[in-house]
Amino acid sequence: MARKINFDPPAAETVTPTAEINEAPPQRARPLLALERSVKPSGALGAISQSLGGISEKVKRAEEIEQKLIEGQVIVELDPAIIDNSFVADRMESSEEQSAAFRDLIRQHGQNVPILVRPKPGATERYEVAFGHRRLRAARELGIKVRAVVRVLTDEQLVIAQGQENSGRTDLTFIERARFAARLEERKFSREIIMASLNVDKAALSRLISIATRVPGTVIDGVGPAPAFGRVRWQELCDLLEQENNRARAIEMVKAPEFLVLDTDKRFETLAAGLRQKSSRSRAETWSAKDGTHAAKIARTGKKLTLVFDDRVAPKFGDFVKDRLEMLYEEFKSGNLPE
Repeated sequence: MARKINFDPPAAETVTPTAEINEAPPQRARPLLALERSVKPSGALGAISQSLGGISEKVKRAEEIEQKLIEGQVIVELDPAIIDNSFVADRMESSEEQSAAFRDLIRQHGQNVPILVRPKPGATERYEVAFGHRRLRAARELGIKVRAVVRVLTDEQLVIAQGQENSGRTDLTFIERARFAARLEERKFSREIIMASLNVDKAALSRLISIATRVPGTVIDGVGPAPAFGRVRWQELCDLLEQENNRARAIEMVKAPEFLVLDTDKRFETLAAGLRQKSSRSRAETWSAKDGTHAAKIARTGKKLTLVFDDRVAPKFGDFVKDRLEMLYEEFKSGNLPE
């Protein structure tokens, strides 16, 4: 079982009252502004105009909000322009129809559930979303602010929050979960963290990563999320892809314009059906000797050339050729071949 990771924030620092007007207040983080720096002490002119506490009502209010944010009790409204997507993508792009429907829902009823963001590491006054990517995208397209809870999260805490929120709503399709797991492993997250993120056991995680790595990324992108198809059908697709020439065929199929106009579930069905079709085989050609004996049949399939000898027609001719394969191969390597 994956170990439980504590998301509870550290206790807030206690601010000691200042002894003198010009004494600088103690340093503290500013999660509301995504700044890790202290509030600068005011100059002499500012000190005269300020109250005895040396802090304006506006700053006091900001600190109150920040304290509540640390405790996870306040929802704030943020400009979507200062929020970046998670560093690990979990879902594929939805269709324009789905995006429009979700956008209209937000427009009519508002955003009922806040998104979760963290102050973005290494970027001043920017945030990174842990979950709520669709709500963030809708807010961007509508030109409105997005309701959010701000938490200071490590990378591990972010991906766990991101994965568990989607898993709890069973919102990601099988292949989206599989690709998310594979991407986390590529970024060197431990299996324990990935298991906690997706709420799966070790065996299920291995299956997810196996399928995501066996199917070429181009094919996954071409098919899309395919919500109607789960592990069994994606496993069948993996098996089909491992048959001769099918990987190359699949990559070509998903690039075809007539394939791209299909909806995502139909793409999966079309691809699987296309790969089940046996590769076209050229008809076997009969090789005849000068005396008219049909001594062998030649068939080419993809990059394979097959010779078939029938002992009933030319007894022991196949053995004769087999015994001379080494000599024929050396002649082939020497380059002394007829034009």
